[in-house]
This record gives sequence, structure tokens and C-alpha cells, in this order.
Amino acid sequence: MTTISVVIPCYNDAAFLEVVLAALAAQTRPADEVIVVDNDSTDASARVARAAGAVLVVEPVHGIWPAAATGYDAASGDLIARLDADSVPPPDWIARAEAILTLAPLVDVLTGPGDFYDCPRWVAALGRFVYLGGYFRLIGLWLAQPPIFGSNFVMRRAVWAEVRGLVHRERDDVHDDLDLSLHLPPSVTVWFDPTLRVGISARPFETWRGIARRLDWAYRTLALHGPAGSPWRLRLARRAWARRLRS
Repeated sequence: MTTISVVIPCYNDAAFLEVVLAALAAQTRPADEVIVVDNDSTDASARVARAAGAVLVVEPVHGIWPAAATGYDAASGDLIARLDADSVPPPDWIARAEAILTLAPLVDVLTGPGDFYDCPRWVAALGRFVYLGGYFRLIGLWLAQPPIFGSNFVMRRAVWAEVRGLVHRERDDVHDDLDLSLHLPPSVTVWFDPTLRVGISARPFETWRGIARRLDWAYRTLALHGPAGSPWRLRLARRAWARRLRS
């Protein structure tokens, strides 16, 4: 039997957390373990997590990466799934992810897109086709395979064991999902399923400052990887690995 842990980093998001935990409780295939990483919240997040029966882990170092990494370390499942506190998965989200990874043993990480809620339709459309669409297309070309989307992915436990000491897990000024994607070795295959969708909040687009901060994080994350993470080197590494498999 495959076991699945769901990791949710959370900082002062008690209201959102209550919704995502209710959505996980309604899954047709329940998670074997739900881990909420309280990133030193000052609201009722910890109380909400305990009331829902989640495993509560505290990470005092602020930042999505420190919190997410602590959650992955604590996870005991064969598969480690990730949602954000404002993610809203459909009832079959875990079941579909498990089925795909069971039928495709060569896929190491499964990821999908998000549908923006709590915003006007035009903002949701921009978020879906420009922000997320651009991320998957442009970074996909950079990596020579789909990037991981932090609000909606499932990875095999062995993947995290291989990269946990390589990623910039202590930083709070980079995109954790992009950093994780850039550290994956050529042997790790990421599969993008456009039908594996979750709801996500449009909060990043509420202010120009918030948008600028996320763009700054993207630039910094790519710059941190220097020449070793350049597109041509990543493509060469993946081609070399493919040739090795065929030989």
C-alpha cells in the first residue's frame, strides 16, 4: 500500500487553512498524514490544525522554503504532496495523483496548475494564462522539462531525500518550487498534468509591490544557480542521461 503525506506551510492563514483542511477531509482517498507547518504564526493557525487532526510542526524561521522543507523532512509517506494554505483541492485530488504515479513508475514528480479564485474573472484569466502559463512554458524551456508548481504537486519520497541537502532551504527570498526544480538531477522526471487542478488565491496580485516581489524572487532564484543551472547545461545533462538509459 502506498502512503501519502500532505504538507501545508502556513503563516497567519487560519481562515484559509480551515478551508484546505476541510477539503482534505473530504477526499475520496484520504491522506495518510496531513502535516501543517506553522511558520511561527500569531493567529489561530495552530489551533485550526490541531482541531482538524493534522500533525502540527513548528518552524520558527520565517519563509516558505524553511517551512516547506521542515514539512518534507517530517513526512513519513511514500509520496509527499504539497498544498499551500490557500489551496483548495477537489475531492479526487489525492486519488488521481496516486493513480497517475502508480501507473507511471518512471514519473518522479507530478504537478498541475491552479485556478485563481476570490478575484475578478479578468484577473483569474491573467493569472492562469500569463502568470502560470508563462511559468510553465518559459521555465519549462529553461529546464527542458516542466517546473514544479509549489501549490500543487506530489513527489516520491526518494526525490526529497536526494535533494534536501542541496536546495536553498534556509532562504526566504527565493521561489521554493523553482529552486527545487533547478536542483533536480537529470534522472528525476517531472510530469505536468493540466487536469490535476486546485483552487489558489489571487492574493499575489492584490498589489504591484506583491507582484514585483515575486518577480524579484524569480530573478534571484535563477541567478543563484549560475552557470551550472543555465538552460544549455541542463539540456546537455538530460540528453546525456537519456543516452545513458538507452545504452
